[in-house]
Amino acid sequence: QVQLVESGGGLVQAGGSLRLSCAASGIIFSINAPGWYRQAPGKQRELVTAISRGGSTNYADSVKGRFTISRDNAKNTVYLQMNSLKPEDTAVYYCNVPRSAWQEDYWGQGTQVTVSS
Repeated sequence: QVQLVESGGGLVQAGGSLRLSCAASGIIFSINAPGWYRQAPGKQRELVTAISRGGSTNYADSVKGRFTISRDNAKNTVYLQMNSLKPEDTAVYYCNVPRSAWQEDYWGQGTQVTVSS
């Protein structure tokens, strides 16, 4: 059974930093392409960033230069370092592992990030 467990969310002032963690069991991150999504109130869930098997990364334009995704294969954990946070980064952040077109992706339970102005 696959489990993705996020942690590290919280309340931070604008300009501050947070680091989210996603620990996996039942699946190996190093042979997948995990990523982070977020969903703000009243908005659709959007892709924030992802990291490929080979370690290449991609970022939403809104977070480029501020957020960094990384992976610790030994701990089977993916991280999202978020710097220079803005109020518009406020959302529930979800860890994701994509699957094939006919299978549902794996998702974590989400962790709330709130950035105050």
